[in-house]
Amino acid sequence: MSGSNVLNVTGAYQPIFRELGIDAEAIFDHPQIVPWRTLSDRENCTLDATLIDRRTVRWHVKRHPATKRSPTPAEKEVKGFRLLADASIPAPAMVAWGRLTDGRNFVITEDLAGYKPADKLLADGFDFERLRNPLAELAAKLHNNGLHHRDLYLCHFFVKVDGDSIDVKLIDVARVKKLPALITRQRWIVKDLAQFWFSSLSVPITEQQREAWLARYMELRGERGLIPFKRAIERKVARIAKHDAKLRRKQPGRNISIPK
Repeated sequence: MSGSNVLNVTGAYQPIFRELGIDAEAIFDHPQIVPWRTLSDRENCTLDATLIDRRTVRWHVKRHPATKRSPTPAEKEVKGFRLLADASIPAPAMVAWGRLTDGRNFVITEDLAGYKPADKLLADGFDFERLRNPLAELAAKLHNNGLHHRDLYLCHFFVKVDGDSIDVKLIDVARVKKLPALITRQRWIVKDLAQFWFSSLSVPITEQQREAWLARYMELRGERGLIPFKRAIERKVARIAKHDAKLRRKQPGRNISIPK
């Protein structure tokens, strides 16, 4: 680590930082940055403010404990955002990121106002038929660009519905990486798809609809062999289910929702 704090602020947000009096240290003690989930490896917070010109802002702040590792978790997440941007895959706007001299580090992103997690949208009765193709297209675009998400659950697809228009963005990109060499590439792709499949089991989607989503994904990837591919996904789903149950027992507060 270098001997000074680091704060990188995207140009458009610099005046707001100055107005609110936020520097790198303040990310960890500013009274308007409010934690809503605390885990061993990170703290998720929101920052809500009304500016002098009466505009309101909401940012999402992810704070990580001190580490001597390089790159830091925040730097890894910034790299994920850049990989998605290079592939023209929509994600939240990056506001700022940095680290303190003691190794604490952070990432700040813009709130997706008007968007809703796909799993909650479906749980509230939204028709999956309208989401099937946009969700399949985003997953296929991710993999077609040589990337994988490693947390590709429904809750990480944020959806905005405006009449007949549907816009989807990908969130929680800290684990986004380039797909590895061909020998193990398929295993990572199956893992992504299995995470989506597993999360779809808890919302009102039929097996036929899941298969139709997968068929659309495979069409966009130029893949064949739906049945064996589905079986590989289902085997991975069984392992994810066991791991998820274990995590829920150890960290019951892990899956709480972002406050409105």
